[in-house]
Amino acid sequence: MTEGIDRRTFLGTVIGGGVMIPLLTGCGPLMPTSGVAGSISVHTQLSGAVSGAQVFSDVVAAYTRATDTPVALLKNGSDLPIVFETSSLAGKEADVAMVNLQGRTLSWTRLGATAPVQDLLDEWDLRGKIIPEALEEWTDDEGRLRAFPFTRTNWPVSFNTGLLEEAGVQLPTTSDELIAVADALRSKGIGPVTVGGSDWSGQKMFLQILQGFLTRDEVKQAFSTGKLSEFPGAVAGVEHFVELRDAGVFVDNVQGYTSDSELTQFNTRKAAIVPAMSSALALVPAERATEVAVGGWPKPSRGGVVDHPTVIQSYNGHGIWISANGAEKLDLLKPFIQNLYSPEVTSDFILGSGRDMNRITDVVSKDFPLVAQASQLTTDQVTPVMLPDLLIPDSVFEPMIRATAMAYGRASADQIIDTFEKAYRAA
Repeated sequence: MTEGIDRRTFLGTVIGGGVMIPLLTGCGPLMPTSGVAGSISVHTQLSGAVSGAQVFSDVVAAYTRATDTPVALLKNGSDLPIVFETSSLAGKEADVAMVNLQGRTLSWTRLGATAPVQDLLDEWDLRGKIIPEALEEWTDDEGRLRAFPFTRTNWPVSFNTGLLEEAGVQLPTTSDELIAVADALRSKGIGPVTVGGSDWSGQKMFLQILQGFLTRDEVKQAFSTGKLSEFPGAVAGVEHFVELRDAGVFVDNVQGYTSDSELTQFNTRKAAIVPAMSSALALVPAERATEVAVGGWPKPSRGGVVDHPTVIQSYNGHGIWISANGAEKLDLLKPFIQNLYSPEVTSDFILGSGRDMNRITDVVSKDFPLVAQASQLTTDQVTPVMLPDLLIPDSVFEPMIRATAMAYGRASADQIIDTFEKAYRAA
């Protein structure tokens, strides 16, 4: 790839921002590569309480029994990218990584940490099984398919209709209606909108609100450059966010909440409205789901560019990435990955965990009614908007979360825009 410098040295230099990261040969327990001949190692975020984790473990166990192929699993959450990169620098990374396309992972294929897989689509008979738009979204500007798109993202807004009825209001579809609903809920001692103001879930909500005032092309430019002040629609969106915040639309002390605490608050009926991705909706208890309706974020009453309430929709969930080590054993990975795209496994994920999948299928979740509702929303009901993760440079991702977190406090629109733009300039 680079004359006079090997791939791992180049990767380490780039990931380290020009400062070589030491090859951590002492972190053996983090390295999933198995010494057993004919084995596969998989580094996955599908673990713990994450929706689909148990289904994935069961699928892997069944595959091992059926093929007599050992599959070693290494499990991490949000720290998977850095753990994978560290092991890659040491040449001990897993053969497969199952992780989202965002932040650090956006550059993996370009840097050689993972292998492009576009040529394998036809060789492995997968092209016709995966939603074409998913393949497009996972392909970079150089035509490289970074990974096989596996799960996808549907990010609607859930409304507890029981709590709305207690407050004497209906499901809001405009921002004016939302403010009125928030006032009515507060008068009954019920929290209105809960969201993780201190983490990535609050970031998504903030950027979703801005998209009510931006065209798709403007969204791409504004979120990739961070220059909100150059787009009148972005400025209007920030001002609209501040208007909603100051009107009491969000629960008290929202800037201290996380994605976990927002769902807890919603599930315990302490808040009536939550923006949450479908994988989180799969965790809503059955007794709560019976009183919940799924829709979109209310559209701006004035000055917006969307026709309906908005829903973040993307084919960016977990992808199946092939590492440099994995590229050396494609004969073993081929049947394993083909099995993950079989109709049976796809049905297991949809029916057993409520996951939205990038595999073409007609199967609809039965035991996860909120996920099913979200999957059946039409463009006559909601306006899809972009998942910003695909646009935000990896070096900006964490600093920008800190910038959006302050927006849930008392910062003015000008202060929010200034901090947001500084996060890009400093990264």
